[in-house]
Amino acid sequence: MANTINRILIEAVVKNTLKEIEDSPERSIRRLVDMALNFSEGRFKNDFFGVAQRMLENENSPYYDLIRDVVTHVDHERILRLGMNVGFNSCTEGAKTIRKNEEALGFNIPWAVFLHLDQQVLLEKPELYDHIFSQGEALGIYTWILFEDGPLAEILPLMKTHEDSAFLPVCEPESVTEDFLDNAAQIYNMMPVVRYDEEKTAAFDLLRKKRYLYAAYQTYGDQDAEMLTNGDLFYSAEQVHAVLTALLPKPDCAQEVRNQAAAYVERARNEQLFGTIPWEAWYDSCRVDAIISGDACFADFDAQGNLCGPLNGSRESALNVFQNDLAQILKRAFPKEKPSAD
Repeated sequence: MANTINRILIEAVVKNTLKEIEDSPERSIRRLVDMALNFSEGRFKNDFFGVAQRMLENENSPYYDLIRDVVTHVDHERILRLGMNVGFNSCTEGAKTIRKNEEALGFNIPWAVFLHLDQQVLLEKPELYDHIFSQGEALGIYTWILFEDGPLAEILPLMKTHEDSAFLPVCEPESVTEDFLDNAAQIYNMMPVVRYDEEKTAAFDLLRKKRYLYAAYQTYGDQDAEMLTNGDLFYSAEQVHAVLTALLPKPDCAQEVRNQAAAYVERARNEQLFGTIPWEAWYDSCRVDAIISGDACFADFDAQGNLCGPLNGSRESALNVFQNDLAQILKRAFPKEKPSAD
């Protein structure tokens, strides 16, 4: 992605703000959100940055402590690269490309793609994943949520190659090793999303020691109603300094339970209950996509490359990203509804 004037200006302001936040987080963060409002357009301006601006009017917001902690303990280059790739490449310039392509091509394009990795494919044919990322970027997709299938080291060269994209590898605590983090030291466009286990918090300690930006997650199903609403997970994630804490629904999780999780997550954010940002993976991803496109779609590919049904875990074998172009798959799976004639 070319370094536009807007991007250069935004990067300069963000760099200066990161230096100022440690001394005056309230003033500096509000100034950054005000700048985002000036550069953003349409529904993002009203639905996202406008809400953030109102939330930060609360001088006792735990998000001030969260941001101060991140700026103090995370490598600033990681904050800048990932923030620009998500905020500018994905949700600003990428969003414009998505809307343009949707109008021209006649199908919905997700702002982010969930992709389950296959270790054998990654080892033997890494060019398949390289091709997927390139196709996605051409459509305007710059955010990739990757699910591990073994060691994550093999995906690092592709993350480095696709430096304009943001990569969020979803992984087990055991995958966060000293060797992995040392190998990823120059990969600034990555934020590990680590499963929270109260018996295995050493992974978060290591990430903090190495000055990484990181998130936590937990899966949930129909039997996890108490976990979804008692706040224990978010409180625990706050203690290990996760910037974001995601709830990932299991494939067979009922829609009613998903709605319950989404409602609690939204309330926790709006009421600023925790010093970590709650996120429900399916609902919030669709919400961002609806802000960008007007109508939401959700793309989740399994390890064999098949597009999964977003609600029931079903597979459509013909929609295989290893065998077909991403655009062809999205055209078949997510056609735009034509406006009805009056």
